[in-house]
Amino acid sequence: MSRDQRLALLAGVVAVAVAAFVIAKPDDGEKAPRGSTQPTTETTRTTTETAGTTTKTAQATKPQQPGVQRVVVKGGKPVGGVRTLEFKAGDDARIDVSADAPDLLHLHGYDIERKATPARPASFRFKADAEGEFELESHTAEDAGREPLIARVVVKPSD
Repeated sequence: MSRDQRLALLAGVVAVAVAAFVIAKPDDGEKAPRGSTQPTTETTRTTTETAGTTTKTAQATKPQQPGVQRVVVKGGKPVGGVRTLEFKAGDDARIDVSADAPDLLHLHGYDIERKATPARPASFRFKADAEGEFELESHTAEDAGREPLIARVVVKPSD
């Protein structure tokens, strides 16, 4: 391979890397609100450069999974009140619960239990394969005689 061909190949690789960065970089003006499940898409494009000839393949677009749903607990109660967190059947559901005091959290229906501390949020990751409405409760609040409901998790049928 000649020096010019290597330089052309290197330039092509840099151009693809820059384009990938620009496509993957979030646009601050179009961010979904924190905790939102706004659907997004991911586009995959393959570019091959050989001796100065560029070949592009067709684009494939696939829906991305929803982002992380975040809940903050202060004084044993969810900040902003009890929220409804929605997922579609088949989603890889992700819920993070931050707490200002140690808390034991339980997602009914999926029977997942996690501990939250001020230093480490409780992280729920599961396949949303059971449709319906499920309660995310604080067993610590319940033991203290307070309302234990932190959030409602709703799994809707996929389209």
